[in-house]
Amino acid sequence: MFEQMPISEMEKELGKRLKRRRLELNLSQTELAERSGLSRRTITGIERGEGSTLSTLLAVLRALYSLEVLDHFLPDPGISPIALLKLKEEPRKHAYKPRKKPPEGGWKWGDER
Repeated sequence: MFEQMPISEMEKELGKRLKRRRLELNLSQTELAERSGLSRRTITGIERGEGSTLSTLLAVLRALYSLEVLDHFLPDPGISPIALLKLKEEPRKHAYKPRKKPPEGGWKWGDER
């Protein structure tokens, strides 16, 4: 549905859907504003499709108990194949001490002790 819509139309459609969700929860715009920490004017603007910031949208979704839509929208990709390979690497079996540096003048016979 959204593929061919201009962004302004998408904003209006999302605003309608958010309003419908608010009404399903039997909330007034004022109550939603209080729950989300936004102004009632901001809520009105979003419902009219006048746009918003990402943080504003997230605040509204949280106040509408609808953050789970983000999991459908952008599911967690899980662990990457490279990270999975690193987890399967053989664990270390021994501790290694750093090698001694040779003395400044180089090695001489008898210094190996």
